[in-house]
Amino acid sequence: MDNDQYKPASSTHGSSMQGMVQQDDQDDEGLALGEIIAVVFEYRWLVAAIIASAILLGLGGVFVAKPEYRASGLLEVEEKASGALAAMKDLGPLLGLGGDTTVAAEQEILGSRMVLEKVINKQKLNIRAEPRYFPLVGRAIARRYKDEGLNSPLFGLASFAWGGEVIQVDALDVPRDMLDETLSLVVGEGGAFQVFADGDEPVLKGVVGARASAGQYSLFVAQIQARPGTRFKLTRLSLDEALAALTKKYAIKERGKKSGILEVSLQGNDQDKIGVVLDDILNTYVRQNVERRSAEAENTLQFLEKQLPIVKRQLDSAEAAYNGYRQSRGSLDLNIETQSVLGSIVEIDNQIVALRQEKDELRQYFTGEHPRIQAADAKIEKLKARRSQFDGEISKLPDTQQTVLRLARDVEVNTALYTELLNTAQQLRVSKAGTVGDVRIIDSAAVTTQPVGIKPISILAIAGFLGFLTSLGVIWILRTLRVVVEDPEEIESRLGLPVYASIPHSSEEVALGRRSKGSKVSSGLLAISNPEDDAIESLRSLRTTIHFALLDSQQNSLLITGASPGLGKSFISKNLGAVLAQAGKRIVIVDADLRRGHINKEFGLKREVGISEYVAGDVSLDDIVKPTAVPNLWVVTTGQIPPNPSELLMHLRFEELLEKLGERFDTLIVDAPPILAVSDAAIIGRHVGATLMVARAGRHPIRELEQAVKRLNQSGVHVKGFVFNDFDVSRQRYRYGYKGYVYRYSYNSGSKV
Repeated sequence: MDNDQYKPASSTHGSSMQGMVQQDDQDDEGLALGEIIAVVFEYRWLVAAIIASAILLGLGGVFVAKPEYRASGLLEVEEKASGALAAMKDLGPLLGLGGDTTVAAEQEILGSRMVLEKVINKQKLNIRAEPRYFPLVGRAIARRYKDEGLNSPLFGLASFAWGGEVIQVDALDVPRDMLDETLSLVVGEGGAFQVFADGDEPVLKGVVGARASAGQYSLFVAQIQARPGTRFKLTRLSLDEALAALTKKYAIKERGKKSGILEVSLQGNDQDKIGVVLDDILNTYVRQNVERRSAEAENTLQFLEKQLPIVKRQLDSAEAAYNGYRQSRGSLDLNIETQSVLGSIVEIDNQIVALRQEKDELRQYFTGEHPRIQAADAKIEKLKARRSQFDGEISKLPDTQQTVLRLARDVEVNTALYTELLNTAQQLRVSKAGTVGDVRIIDSAAVTTQPVGIKPISILAIAGFLGFLTSLGVIWILRTLRVVVEDPEEIESRLGLPVYASIPHSSEEVALGRRSKGSKVSSGLLAISNPEDDAIESLRSLRTTIHFALLDSQQNSLLITGASPGLGKSFISKNLGAVLAQAGKRIVIVDADLRRGHINKEFGLKREVGISEYVAGDVSLDDIVKPTAVPNLWVVTTGQIPPNPSELLMHLRFEELLEKLGERFDTLIVDAPPILAVSDAAIIGRHVGATLMVARAGRHPIRELEQAVKRLNQSGVHVKGFVFNDFDVSRQRYRYGYKGYVYRYSYNSGSKV
């Protein structure tokens, strides 16, 4: 392996057989979820870091967030007729009164400006006064200070409030253009203070307990508890802003359908204040309801008291006329039939009078085209028609009977009307004195002892979940930008070349590489130190494949190269050589990377006396073939690094070197530089039996591999296939299920062949 860091990368196990069985449709359907799990596992540390960061942000939010409390109360709305209408139910149409109280209407009244504006002014909700806290964490620190007195300023920042500060502002007047604007109050010595607007000059100066005025500014501060230099923020809210701030946390809903029970709630940070404000809202609402009912009775009573003298005069006139006629004609009595007609006429006349009164009341609110007025006119016409029928019957009576009947009718009608109005007026006087309204408070405001809203543990859980979703988004972006080969099957499908072996990632090789960097002494080969490592097992399968790859070739040499540096081709070369040597073959590894070759280090050999010296004719073949600690394995080092490596490799003596080594050994493994960096691999490839490209998982765009193969083909070098290095087996276990486990199969005892 190259001495570059053997970085863990992820990918899957590819088959070393071209005739690999294709996955069926059912496997493909399960691929998506498995792929997601595999990718998440690959980026597990990134996911963990983002989730941890999100939870830390959640903790910060929990620490900084102001707790919200809720005050709630209950109201009962009685859906009944109004007080005046209940007292005079029979004359309701006559007086034009009607309609029931509805819960929906009362809900609107509860949230109306008529009620809330009175509460805002009384509770001074249009004045906002609070200390100035250090950004982000200052308010949270001050809120958690529970000792007596004032908290010591942190970091020497005495102008901020750190806990224990109190201010009470009872009055604040500002110019209209300064409504909703923030003023700054700076505490001075001995209860003095200054108020600043935009500039450095104060717009107001004063002391606690006395009204301070200057121009259109006026301020009364009842109490201040703060160290000199502490700043407070003052704001006089406009009515619209104060209403918006109140209604934002104010809610009204009916408990149960048509129950007539309204639940009124108010949320806020001040646990004591919200209870007082909600109680004031309830009491203000009930008070206006009682006043409205009392005013209704008063208006109706005034109307009746104006009608009573008129009806009384009409009654007196009717009685005088009736008595005078009887005295002039002597005592006259009506027979039974005539009395029946009289009763009917009186009833019709009373109805006509009532309808006309109702029509007069309606005309105060509607035009003559309104359906209710037209309906009253239609009823009056019907009653007049019936009256005409009775008038026809009366016309058949003698003149004396007709006159007596007419006068008696007037007396009866006016007497009934006057008596009804008199009784109604008395009932209204009683109703007015005892008006209680049709709403009442069932439960006054009660404030929760614990904050409402999402619990801290839930916030942290949500933060963790959002962090996980964020990590998935980050992974998606990284994967979208990272157009590299992760799957050996992509090489086979895009390039049409087989992947002879997929070498799993080896943490043991990473450890060996670290030890070799920290010491000048070789740390050994993975094939020797840990022969049962999964990567070595894969190289054993490659050993068989190489045997068949070289059967048709005249040379028994194998070139191993790659597209770019840092792919692990030297790791493949030296460990593959060791595995072949363990099978009883005579193997030689030729380090043909005359620029950066370092295979000699892994075997504890010196670079000097190698290819450079042999091509120059300074040494013989026996001088450069160096034995290693591995039986049946020899190494040819680079020799001194030449200034012209390509020209040296094109020399006839280098070709002669490969031929002689091929005659002496069973297999010759040539480790060449990357083809896209230099042309050395193309030069060497013409003199070997087979060429293998090394690709590393997660390092190449597919176009890079295409370009590397194309460059070798253009030089007359046929690439037999690929070795896919640094494969993340754990990811493939998620993706392909059982297939991933083939890398974890190992022997408990015995030797490997």
